[in-house]
Amino acid sequence: MPDPRIAHIELDEATIIWRNADIEQERRIAIFDLIEENSFTPLRASAAGHHGPYHLRLSVEDGRLGLTIGDDTGQHLETVILGLGRFRRPIRDYFAICESYYQAIRRASAQEIETIDMARRAVHNDAAAMLLEKLEGKIATDFATARRLFTLICVLHIKG
Repeated sequence: MPDPRIAHIELDEATIIWRNADIEQERRIAIFDLIEENSFTPLRASAAGHHGPYHLRLSVEDGRLGLTIGDDTGQHLETVILGLGRFRRPIRDYFAICESYYQAIRRASAQEIETIDMARRAVHNDAAAMLLEKLEGKIATDFATARRLFTLICVLHIKG
């Protein structure tokens, strides 16, 4: 029976140079939420008869995102490579707004926190829509999954 979802996700730890407690919490939440609920169908693997669940490994090398997809036993099925040039600004904007958000939750009023959080969600949503465009024809997924994947892509870009 088809089960088009990510059952296991791994980040290339060699890619992650630095992260603080706030970023580590974002990573944990994104992975937990992603595993709990997602929609993920790599189109070539699906056409070859693999219908999930999938193992996914994310890595960044030479400015490109690698999505290494395996079957439920971890056996390699395919690797999807995406250029990240269009994501540089959204990633930078997301880092900046997250930093403002983390500072605000420690010191600001509820209204200020809400305003920053709305801006953070807007950047996140725009980047998720962009990711959906980049995945078109390669991986079928939904908006919520794309949002969580974008969070993990950002974690891979932290330089400290």
